[in-house]
Amino acid sequence: VQLVESGGGLVQPGGSLRLSCAASGFTFSRYDMSWYRQAPGKERKLVAAITSVGGLTNYADSVKGRFTISRDNAKNTVYLQMNSLKPEDTAVYYCYAVFTGRGYWGQGTQVTVSS
Repeated sequence: VQLVESGGGLVQPGGSLRLSCAASGFTFSRYDMSWYRQAPGKERKLVAAITSVGGLTNYADSVKGRFTISRDNAKNTVYLQMNSLKPEDTAVYYCYAVFTGRGYWGQGTQVTVSS
């Protein structure tokens, strides 16, 4: 099982980034997918989630209206489009897959928002 995040980097406030998480080794379409983030010295927190059935989405209040989660089951990939980025969005972003209580984490990708 592998979850490989990509797309992180350094961006100025107000900028955009698109994170990708490529999955392999399990039946991606059956899994609910989510993005978490962890800032230095803080707990890992849910950013956005998307269900396996129906593609229902859920967002943390801090990112509503700025971030969009989506998935492409044909490509076994989940995305996080991040717009209007703020310095407080700086964190390591992790992809998470879960199905019937079994969960998998990616290794994370660093997002730094700074001028």
